Amino acid sequence: MTVVLFLYCSMDEMTYYVYMMTNKWHTVIYTGVTSDLEGRVWTHKNKTDPKSFTARYNCNKLVWYAETDDIYIALEEEKRIKAGSRAKKIQMIEEMNPEWRDLAEGWFDE
Repeated sequence: MTVVLFLYCSMDEMTYYVYMMTNKWHTVIYTGVTSDLEGRVWTHKNKTDPKSFTARYNCNKLVWYAETDDIYIALEEEKRIKAGSRAKKIQMIEEMNPEWRDLAEGWFDE
């Protein structure tokens, strides 16, 4: 007997983000994936896990992101970026954000 499983997705599709964070000197680039970009950036900026990579290396500046509605595409893109060279990451960042501004600037102002 074959069992077929169907995953039900509501009409409200999820959005997934692949993103890169850096420190103020741009010496470290962190790549991640999330379905809640604002919430995830907040956790990086506030070092909610002090032992995490981004907390240890002060990666609290969002410098690049892309979005998709397919988690598998997001995970593949994250893997591709992580496997790539630092020069390729810099090129991606500078194409979207040539001044390396914090793209989350102002998100958490009161």
